[in-house]
Order: sequence, then C-alpha cells, then structure tokens
Amino acid sequence: MRIEAAELRLISLPLKFRFETSFGVQTERHIIVLTLYGEGLEGYAETVMEYTPHYREETLPGAWALLEGLLLPRVLGREFANPELLWSEIAGYRGNRMTKAALEMAFWDLWCKGLGQPLWKVLGGVRQEIPVGISLGIEPSLEATLDKVAKGLSDGYKRIKLKIKPGWDVKLALAVREAFPEANLTVDANSAYSLNDIATFRALDAARLDYIEQPLAYDDLLDHAKLQSAIATSICLDESITSPEDARKALEIGAGRVINLKPARVGGILQSRKVHDIVQSYGLPVWMGGMLEAGIGRAANIHVATLPMFVKPGDTSSASRYWQEDIIEEALEAREGMMPVPQGPGLGITLKRDFVEKITEKTAYLTAR
Repeated sequence: MRIEAAELRLISLPLKFRFETSFGVQTERHIIVLTLYGEGLEGYAETVMEYTPHYREETLPGAWALLEGLLLPRVLGREFANPELLWSEIAGYRGNRMTKAALEMAFWDLWCKGLGQPLWKVLGGVRQEIPVGISLGIEPSLEATLDKVAKGLSDGYKRIKLKIKPGWDVKLALAVREAFPEANLTVDANSAYSLNDIATFRALDAARLDYIEQPLAYDDLLDHAKLQSAIATSICLDESITSPEDARKALEIGAGRVINLKPARVGGILQSRKVHDIVQSYGLPVWMGGMLEAGIGRAANIHVATLPMFVKPGDTSSASRYWQEDIIEEALEAREGMMPVPQGPGLGITLKRDFVEKITEKTAYLTAR
C-alpha cells in the first residue's frame, strides 16, 4: 500500500457533560484527525492527548509538529506491504507513542481497506461484539453518583467504574457497594495516591471491587508491586504500561493482576497485540480502556478488543453518552452491555465530513516531495 498524501485536522468536540477525574475537569475534547490517502482509499485515525500533559507526557502541539514535520514526511510517497514495515520506519524515534500510534492506526485502516477485510478479522479477533462498562467521573455528591450508577446498570452495562481521589474514595465505594451489592464495581485513581495511603486501599478491600486502577505514580511499577502484596483487591495498571516490555516487567514482579490496554498509550495496534499476547502468556486478563475517543478512536478500540484475552468489560460504551454529534456516520451504540464490532473493511466507519469541517480549527495537507 502506497501512502500518497495525508491530511491533519485539529477539531474541538464538546462533551455532553462535565467529566471530572483526579486530573481535573474536562468539558470538551481537542483531537487531531489524521487521514492517509493511498490507491484511491482513505485511512483514518485520531489522537488522544490534550494541550496539557496530564495523562502522559505528550501534548497536542507536540503531536502536530511531530506528525507534520517528521513522521509523515518519512512515509509519504513510500509503499509498505504491511503495518509492521511502517512501524519499523518510525519505531526508532524515542517515546511519543501516542503520536506514532495515530500514524500506525491510520495505516492499519488504509491497509485493511486494501485487503477488503475488517480490522478485527485481520488481527485474529474471536468475537463480533464485546462487553462494555461505563466510567463515571467525580460527581458533585454521593447521591448524584448513586443515580448515575443506577442508570448505568439499568442500561445493561456490565461494569461500573468510579473515579476516585483522596477524600473521595472509601466512603464512596462502600456506599455504592451497599446500594448495589451484586454490581461489578471498579475504581480508578489516575495516579492520585502513594504508598502512604495503604490504609485507604486496605479499607477499599471491603467494597469487593473487581480491581483498583492505577493507584500510584504514572511511571511506577515497583511501588505497585509493594501495594499489591499488601491488599486483597487486584491492581489494574494503566498509565504505567507504555510498551510490551512494561507489561512483561509488571507481571514478572507482581505489580498488578489486570492490565488496562489503551492502544494509543502503547504505540498503536501492533504493540497492543504484543501486550495482549504477553498478558495471555501469564493467564491474566486485559480490558480495553478509553481516552474519551470520538468515533474513529472508539471504532479502533472496539476492533482490538475482539482479541481473546479481552474478557473484562471495557470503556468503549455508547458514543451517545459523550457526544451530541459524533465525527463518524455510524452509530457506535451498546445494547445490554454489548458493543457490536463494525463489519466494513478497515475500521468499518465513514468520516462525517461536513461536521468535521465545521468543527475544524486548523488544517494541513501534505503530499510526497
């Protein structure tokens, strides 16, 4: 598949609600939409970083500059027989995994369209619908949280994740467990705690959580291993896992028993499959995380989540929970906690061009020199 041209669009997409985590409050998403053109086809991807480096180190301005000035010029005008060969061209640049993931994901879409096959089938996926849960931000009150949990369960979602931070943790989790004794509950700390908070996590054991997600520092494995040995509840690693090597090291030292796999965080789809296979070799589960993706990124995540070890409900809930209008034509909507996998070639989605143009703040079009 020859990459003939590329388009970058920076868009601003408002959320339907105020979403608060330990990082802060978010009311809109800023996304770079990347389109690759080749052999009469188009491949799509979207970025997940924001203007500020709260989740990991990457930022939108840095991603735009790297794509426009370095990564895209390196691949434009060239032919790649498969995504592995494209990855080998960009893997040598250190870090910037979320930026490299956008280029790699767009090529997967383009390449699979050339094959006339959906991404999930080319990857070796084993299911055509995936179990999904919902992630609830930090609400203004406990009562508001309980109402949203009740709504999520009545909608059929198979897991409820509660965002926590110091002072909004044990009381919250125990109250939700008391109100919903049979619910599949998890909490996500987004790195807001330290080993000084072991007493808090031991108290959380009483909430019978499926797991506690990323309780300690975003770049830590060792302290997570210490914490995991001190509590009964499983730790799920998120921000700490940025590569297949990180996954192997984490499981080797017992830093957690579950991994939240976000393709953009580990460098894209190829690296996600490698992480999945490593976790599978340990006989442990993974689940598909979310970064408030719009339709392109959500579709890519759904395809990857068809791999065998994605047995826990992920964060790819219905797009209509987040967006008044999505950037793709297809409605990615879960029913009774199950999300159908798009079946068209590649990602199986169509860009809603008029809407994307309407919310575009900046564009760049590149061709081979």
